[in-house]
Amino acid sequence: MSQHSNFRGCLWMVAGGLLFVAVTVLVRLLGSDMPAVQAAFIRYLIGVILVLPMLWRMRFRGFGLTRGSIRLYALRGLVHGVAVMLWFFAMARIPLAEVTAIGFSTPVFTALGAILIFHEQVKARRMLAIAAGFIGTLIILRPGFQSIEAGSLAQLIAAFFFAGSFLLAKRMTQSESSGDILVMLSIFCTLALLPGAIYVWRPPTLTEVSWLALVAVFATAGHYAITRAIAAAPLTVTQPLSFLQLIWAIAIGYWVFDEVPDNWVIIGALIIVAAVSYLTHREAQAARRSKLKAATTPASPV
Repeated sequence: MSQHSNFRGCLWMVAGGLLFVAVTVLVRLLGSDMPAVQAAFIRYLIGVILVLPMLWRMRFRGFGLTRGSIRLYALRGLVHGVAVMLWFFAMARIPLAEVTAIGFSTPVFTALGAILIFHEQVKARRMLAIAAGFIGTLIILRPGFQSIEAGSLAQLIAAFFFAGSFLLAKRMTQSESSGDILVMLSIFCTLALLPGAIYVWRPPTLTEVSWLALVAVFATAGHYAITRAIAAAPLTVTQPLSFLQLIWAIAIGYWVFDEVPDNWVIIGALIIVAAVSYLTHREAQAARRSKLKAATTPASPV
């Protein structure tokens, strides 16, 4: 892959990181007055409106939905919906740096889930990286040394559910297009959040709807930027740049919200960053070896 393509991928990754930091700032400005499940529902309802053009194109070429794919879409919508609701809850209660740092544990949960669910090969170095990631998370939370705040626990559980959503998406890529997966996530996530939103519903203000509309726009643009980054350059090139989000979260938390980052949060985050970077590096190496092996294997004569 060319240096120009790598550079383009890096720019897309930096842009995606900035967009997601903007999302966290907007949710923090929204505050905790609105129930988390209602805020998440409105965000995804607006997201459905944003993907309507893609849904219209799907109509003309046929949806191609099967009973099995509908079950997977519905399950992912439920899992992702729970994760987003918990993330909204955490964002309104703990510092930006801590939310971002705990969120970095999602790739660690994803790697563990790939082993347990997809029965991917377990190697000692991979397990050590996963263990290091969990140690970093424990350093941030420090159970037994301080009471774990509800927001911190909510973000940890959200990271676990986000990992589940990613694993389901990985399973669906075997038979579904990436565009269909994005559209169906918006639809089924909205449906999954609807009952909870109705239960706690209160009339939102115009300001709240405006903030959530911006959240939906920035989040959708962030997902697009990350997708372009992954398509343009290897994960080993782009993944480390995603950790710039922690630096931006610390800076914005300090200058905008007067949040001074905890030293233990920074130490734990650095350990998680190192573990995720190593996992990404090892996965890229394994993918290259698989491609090389496939390229050098003689073709079958039949």
